[in-house]
Amino acid sequence: MADQLIRATAADGGIRAVGAITTRLTEEARQRHKLSYVATAALGRTMAAGLLMASNMKRTGSRVNVRVKGDGPLGGILVDAGLDGTVRGFVENPGVELPPNAKGKLDVGGAVGEGYLYVVRDVGYGYPYSSTVELVSGEIGDDVAHYLGASEQTPSAVVLGVFVGANGVTAAGGLLVQVLPKAARDEALIETLESRVAALSGFTPLLQAGKSLTEIFQDLLGDMGLTIFPEIQMLRFHCGCSFDRVLGALKLLGETELQDMIVKDDGAEATCDFCGTVYQASSAHLAQLIVDLQAESSVTN
Repeated sequence: MADQLIRATAADGGIRAVGAITTRLTEEARQRHKLSYVATAALGRTMAAGLLMASNMKRTGSRVNVRVKGDGPLGGILVDAGLDGTVRGFVENPGVELPPNAKGKLDVGGAVGEGYLYVVRDVGYGYPYSSTVELVSGEIGDDVAHYLGASEQTPSAVVLGVFVGANGVTAAGGLLVQVLPKAARDEALIETLESRVAALSGFTPLLQAGKSLTEIFQDLLGDMGLTIFPEIQMLRFHCGCSFDRVLGALKLLGETELQDMIVKDDGAEATCDFCGTVYQASSAHLAQLIVDLQAESSVTN
């Protein structure tokens, strides 16, 4: 099934639900960064969470940055997700592997450790909104739900999952269900919703059982006045890095440093943290940057 995202409401607009399948983009990230099993799960969950959070933004070009920084061996996770359905991300130590946890699952919480979740929302104008909360488990889903409740005052349930085997990622994605202010005082509704979400065996088992996002929503909210929006948004791993941007960054080093790189290294190499793409700048490229800097300096003077 293609990577996709759908949105829905229930309880006369008192519940907002978003579901995403991110299997292919998670596998692409695994291959690009040569991720271990536990690193794949950690990054995959965070990318799905970023896409789910970005889906509720309004303005074209809006993006969410999610940074998980713990004291575990994984080091940290950084994800950039957009309202347009694009996402990219990386982990600091992609080769880290841990034994399964007590439940026999990939120990994402142990790999992340204790620390903080940082979220920056760029709404497309003005200054980005940022917030920080302590990690509650390091399992990503619990931490994002805690952030949404504490920082955005929206009671939320977040279910994330990544199933990765010997042949790569075969199922990944997540579900975000939020109780909006108009339904926040309906305790019976909230209790019913909480019990249903808690009863889920996880997200990836549903995908592996052949469930579509629509069917998952029907099972969870079908008797609560469910309305599924017809638009299906396609999702993909995408990084906006380019050779021109690399040259622009190198140019900022200045003439002396560029000349030193020509003499010592016969060029320069740069690797994008987000997508792993390696860029090679030859001595000729660096020499042209020096010419450009000299020309700009002469104009200024």
